[in-house]
Amino acid sequence: MKRYIAVLIAVLVVCCAFFSCSDSSSSAGEGTSLSGDYSDKLTNPSNPVATIEMNDGGIMLIELFYDKAPNTVKNFIYLANSGFYDGLIFHRVIPGFMIQGGDPKGNGTGGPGYNIFGEFSNNGFDNDILHKRGYVSMARRGNMLDPASCYNTAGSQFFIMVADNDGLDGDYAAFGYCFEGMDVADQIVSVKTDSSDKPVKDVVIKSIRVDVGDKVYEEPETIL
Repeated sequence: MKRYIAVLIAVLVVCCAFFSCSDSSSSAGEGTSLSGDYSDKLTNPSNPVATIEMNDGGIMLIELFYDKAPNTVKNFIYLANSGFYDGLIFHRVIPGFMIQGGDPKGNGTGGPGYNIFGEFSNNGFDNDILHKRGYVSMARRGNMLDPASCYNTAGSQFFIMVADNDGLDGDYAAFGYCFEGMDVADQIVSVKTDSSDKPVKDVVIKSIRVDVGDKVYEEPETIL
């Protein structure tokens, strides 16, 4: 019963905030060489890798799973490599749960001016990535009375899990894994926050860039 209540609370926390958070011209599994020296750490050496650099010098490296959530990955690449995330903050951090960023308004209500389709199983999309520690997923709106009405409301906001939480599985589009730099995420989630889970002192993303190797990813399909 206690575990059920904990999961329910976690889901409520996710849904109550505004979690809003390129078809590839070549096959997702072949013909790519990345510029970094991390390919031996990836589940697929041709997967694109995002580098999140924080203002304080912290670095997080994230493998993006194009084969699991193609449009979500294209969207992240498009936003990151256009400089959209530069200077934004992690506006919501919850110990034992996740850190969330990517909102240009910095308060959980902003996005890129469009939405994308939710690539997760409860929305009819085959994505089996689980929300375990280190995995990255798209934020979106929530509606407890009519959940399906908000399935396609992700935009630019994303979150990095700092602990396992199976209450999110199948309801959010997980699309990446932080294979290096989770110590940075742990530092972020431990900062002092206000009553809205926002860090009292801004935790600023200096930049996010995605190494795509020699592939060309098209812009994402969007919903206005």
